[in-house]
Amino acid sequence: MKTILVTGGTGTLGRPVTDRLRSAGHEVRVLSRRAQPYGVDLREGTGLDAAVRGVDAVVHCASSPRGGDDSAAGHLIEAARRAGVAHLVYISIVGVNRVPLGYYGTKWRVERMLQASGLGWTVLRTTQFHDFVLGVLASSAKLPVIPLPAGMSVQPIDTAEVAGRLAELAVGEPAGQVPEMGGPQIRSLPDLARAYLAATGRRRPIVPVRLAGKAYTGFRAGRHLTPERAVGRRTFEEFLDERFGGPGDGRR
Repeated sequence: MKTILVTGGTGTLGRPVTDRLRSAGHEVRVLSRRAQPYGVDLREGTGLDAAVRGVDAVVHCASSPRGGDDSAAGHLIEAARRAGVAHLVYISIVGVNRVPLGYYGTKWRVERMLQASGLGWTVLRTTQFHDFVLGVLASSAKLPVIPLPAGMSVQPIDTAEVAGRLAELAVGEPAGQVPEMGGPQIRSLPDLARAYLAATGRRRPIVPVRLAGKAYTGFRAGRHLTPERAVGRRTFEEFLDERFGGPGDGRR
């Protein structure tokens, strides 16, 4: 049995990682801003030393698109170094080094911080989660039409599958940059939007919107995709069927 700290352990990914590790018999400490007894704001770093003391590994799932991931990672790395933590596992995103988006750039910077940390480290990059794609579509569907970036595809993957892989990596030895995980299908955004509308019984026109900028160019070129690593099994339709009570009969 190992003692493992999961940052962001109450979040979309951190919660199933925690459940997997506990089911396997490991002691898990859940770190988030509101979780007790390890209620820590990583951006401040206060209380981290107590949280990491005596742990064998850290799974770093906490992240914020609002910024600050690099400073949070810096605090975590320093605390892990002081405590002699043997292994730090980090979840990243496919294409962080190829798509010039601010959030991606920060994730890539954290990867490089880990590489230079002197700690044992493992980095897993995945494509977008089903939950993330659902959030984007649900937000867009609040409008009379669904505006979507023209010419973009995504490769959504199931969070539970990623959580299982992270739990597996956490109890193993540091492995550096491990093979990426991509969802089972590369799908256009309008295709996924139609699946969402069918699952929720809604009707909305889908309007493609052509965007400007280098990040959008990178997404249109598919630099956030990993077709050679389409290892995920659960499709977006299967995810929607479970979420909204559909028949679970695969792609409509």
